[in-house]
Order: sequence, then structure tokens, then C-alpha cells
Amino acid sequence: MGFRDQVAFMDRALLDALGDEAEIEGVADPVPGFFSAPWLQPKLGQINTGVREPVFAVRIAQANGIKEGMHLVIKLAPEDGGGRYVIAGRKPDGTGWINLTLREVRS
Repeated sequence: MGFRDQVAFMDRALLDALGDEAEIEGVADPVPGFFSAPWLQPKLGQINTGVREPVFAVRIAQANGIKEGMHLVIKLAPEDGGGRYVIAGRKPDGTGWINLTLREVRS
């Protein structure tokens, strides 16, 4: 088994064990990935803010056809960050994953 095959196997195993799923507008099947919503601190000063930057990381193979402006629903409890988001940006990380930067949609 080649290196890329081994990495793909490892990614699938990690996603199966630790991953999250999202329903993305225009994509038939749920998309596996990793959701995180880290708190951002201001670039200057010591003020603590309540600003978060939610991100859903997906393999490049799953990111085909996913574009900015599409809606995404994270299948988690609301207290864990689950809910409806809009994809605000796509940032490849150089490791075969794309970080989809999200903006929360308030009802």
C-alpha cells in the first residue's frame, strides 16, 4: 500500500471514530469532517471577547463543489456548536484538508 493510500485509510479511520457530519446544501450525502469553534482573542490588547471562528475541516476529495455562500448544518447538539451555518471561506491547510470557515445563521 502506497503512502497516499495509507494516509487515506488513516483519515477514514479517524473520521469514523472521532469525526462529525454535516449536511451541505446541494450535496446528496452527509459530509464527514471535524468541527471546531475556537475562541479568537483580539490581535491587540488584553480584552477578552466572545468572538468565535467556527470551522469544519473536510478532505479535499469531499470539498469538490462546496462553495462559499452554501448552507451547512452541523449534526451536533447546540451546546456543542451544532446548528446552521453559511460557508464564509475555504482555506486549504496544505495537508489534504480544507478548512471551511463558517458564519452562524441565527434564527
